[in-house]
Amino acid sequence: MTKTRLVLKDDLLDTQVLRTIGSAPYGGADIGEALATARTIHGTDLDGWFGAWNALADRVSSLATEAEAAGMRETARLAYWRASSYYRTAGVMLIAAPLDPRLVESSHLQTATFQRGAALMEQPPEIIEIPFEDTTLPGYFFAVDDSERPRATVILTGGYDSTKEEGYFYNAAAALARGYNALVFDGPGQGAVLVDQGIPLRADWENVVTPVVDYAITRPDVDPARVALIGPSLGAHLAPRAASAEHRLAACIADCGVFDMYASFLSRLPGPLRSGFEAGHHTAVSAVREMLDHLAKQPTAGWSLRRGMLVHGVGTPLEYVEAMKPFSLVGRAGAIQCPTFVCNGENDDISSTAPELVAALTCPTEFVTFTAAEGAGDHCELGARTLFHARAFDWLDALLHPTD
Repeated sequence: MTKTRLVLKDDLLDTQVLRTIGSAPYGGADIGEALATARTIHGTDLDGWFGAWNALADRVSSLATEAEAAGMRETARLAYWRASSYYRTAGVMLIAAPLDPRLVESSHLQTATFQRGAALMEQPPEIIEIPFEDTTLPGYFFAVDDSERPRATVILTGGYDSTKEEGYFYNAAAALARGYNALVFDGPGQGAVLVDQGIPLRADWENVVTPVVDYAITRPDVDPARVALIGPSLGAHLAPRAASAEHRLAACIADCGVFDMYASFLSRLPGPLRSGFEAGHHTAVSAVREMLDHLAKQPTAGWSLRRGMLVHGVGTPLEYVEAMKPFSLVGRAGAIQCPTFVCNGENDDISSTAPELVAALTCPTEFVTFTAAEGAGDHCELGARTLFHARAFDWLDALLHPTD
């Protein structure tokens, strides 16, 4: 079955449009203005992509500023948030090393406009810095109210190119509406930690999440016995990895992730080439290197390679492949003790190995496959986030009782 098609012929760019539009129910986009912008993009012109989305973001940000000055707080809040989402969309296709100044600027504008919108919420979030090794991880803590009553809380960890701001639209808003506090942060290799601090991704996500849990449970408004971890995309690999060692978590939700990143790469190589590459034969390794180098130069087909090189802090596509090796849940998934919700999308190659995670779990497990027939078969249910939230949070509600 085919993936959802919106307006663009290129699969990756069209998926990125769907990703942006998918945040509309929670204030991250206006469907009409997003589609109108997407229709101005031709082929795989990434400069044109950036220019179109950046111009939209600038225009909507100006509307927000005018509305705020006129005292129209709700109009301003929503416009700031749409602008933030559009700045992220503009920069995402430029993720590569060395850092493009336009990516850096879009990252900063994404944060600035999000925070201006968040300041207009009835209950604005706290802008937090979580102690982590010799630095801090930036994040937001969204409280249901100002009562400081201990509540069920979700910690939201992102994926390869997600940001803490996008995390609000993709999970935090839905959590708040159901009575959960939400803590969303950028970890190593993500968002501002990557762009501003230059810290690459790491496999041992338990050592990232544990300081976040340490911070969360010191808060009077967090019930230490009701803390859950949710991760979409790469976060659906990182969250179970963290839960395999961080046993203070009461639940874990893995939304469309990969069980073993290196094994998934190998599975895409033709049989004879794969066996030679695994054995380290010079001819096979050279062939794979040449193939990857060629692919990385393609505007959209090579985007994930260029992204991976930046996020992992390596210099070549082959080094990126080697950097995938520690990202495996083999031998780790069985150590997860908390109830775990795993899902995948019917048309999503990235999460096709979700059944391997389910088979390796020994904890109470819920497994859901979202289908194309219900409009949810794409990666991370991009076009059906409200349906995902209905199923995932209904499951979580039965465990953590957020309104109690």
